[in-house]
Amino acid sequence: MEKHALAPFALERFFARYEFTTRHVLCSSDPETITVSELLALEPGADRRLAALPLGYIDSRGTPELREAIAALYENASAGDVLAHSGTQEPIFTLMHALLEPGDHLVVQFPAYQSQYSIAESIGAEVTRWEADLDRGGAPDIGLLERLLRPQTRAIVITTPNNPTGYQFGLADFDAVLALARKRGTWVVCDEVYRGTEREASALPALADRYERGVSLGGTAKAYGLAGLRIGWVATQNAPLLEKMAALKDYLTICNSGPSEMLAALALRHAGELAERVKGITARNLDLLDAFFARRADRFNWTRPRAGTVAFPRYRGGSSEGFCTRLVERAGVLLLPSALFEAGDAHFRIGYGRASLPDALCALDDFMNSQG
Repeated sequence: MEKHALAPFALERFFARYEFTTRHVLCSSDPETITVSELLALEPGADRRLAALPLGYIDSRGTPELREAIAALYENASAGDVLAHSGTQEPIFTLMHALLEPGDHLVVQFPAYQSQYSIAESIGAEVTRWEADLDRGGAPDIGLLERLLRPQTRAIVITTPNNPTGYQFGLADFDAVLALARKRGTWVVCDEVYRGTEREASALPALADRYERGVSLGGTAKAYGLAGLRIGWVATQNAPLLEKMAALKDYLTICNSGPSEMLAALALRHAGELAERVKGITARNLDLLDAFFARRADRFNWTRPRAGTVAFPRYRGGSSEGFCTRLVERAGVLLLPSALFEAGDAHFRIGYGRASLPDALCALDDFMNSQG
C-alpha cells in the first residue's frame, strides 16, 4: 500500500464543535480531575519544589524522577525501559512510525481510538479490524484473531480496558493473544491508559512485563484523572525500539514541560490513591446508570462495564447519530455516536467518570420524557 494523508480525526473534530460549548458533557473518557493544590498536598514540601523549579528544557526521554515513577508501575521495568511523551497521542504516532513500513500488516482490536489505525494507514500499512461483539459488551473472539494474522503481520494492537466499550480482557484471552504473537514473532501493542480502573474485573499484568516484543502505552489522563498534565509514555523491554521512537520525538515535542513532569511524577508515586478516587466516582455513577437504563430498557441495551470510565450502550430507537444530534441540540447533553468510531449507527459512548454525571443524567431523562 502507498502512503497517504492522515484522515481527519472524527472524534476530535466532533469534540471541537461541541465539547466546550455544551452544558452537559456526558461522553468524556477522562474522569473528574483535581486541582494543582490538591495534588501538591499529597507530599509535604511539594509546593516549594514546584515554585523553585527552573523553567528550562528537560531530558527528552523524560526526567529520571518521572521515568522512575513510571517504571515503578511495572513488575520488571527500569527507568531505561520508559520513554515519556506529551499525552498519549504522541507515543502512538512515534510508535507506529518506528514499527511500520509501507506494505506491513496490522491487526487492531475494534472499535478503537482512531489513531491506532489511521496513522498506520497513512504510513502505507494495511489494517485489518478485529471486530468485537458489541452485543457481548465488546468481547473479541480469539479464534477470529488467529484467522486474521498473516505472514506479514507486523503487530497486533489491543486496548484493555477498552475505549469505547469498557471491555476488559480476561487473563486467559490476554495470554492467548501473546501466545499467537510469540509463535510468529509479532509485536503486540497494548493501550493500557485505563489500567488501574478495574472494579469487578481482575487487573491484568502489564504487557511490557509479559512479552519481550510487547509495548505498554500509559498516561496520567484516564486512570488518575490528570488529563491536563499531558503526560504519556511507553514501556518496553526492546531498547532499539525506544531509540527509534526517541529519534522521531525529536521532530515533535522534543521534551515535555518540566512542571508537568514534576507533577506527574508526584502523582504516580500516589497512583493507588488517585486511582481509588476515580474508582469511587465511577462506582457511584454506575449505580445511577444502572437505574436509568433499567427504567429505559425499551430504548437502550445496557451492559455494565467492569473497568474503565466509558461504556457503549445500544440505542434501540433507530440511528444513534440522529439521537445524539437531537439530544445535544435540544437538551445540551453530549454523547458520542458510534459512527465516530466507524462502529455502525446503533451505539453511543457514555462517560461515567465525572462528578457532573447526576445533573447530566437528569437532563437526559427529561429529554427522554419529552420524546414520549
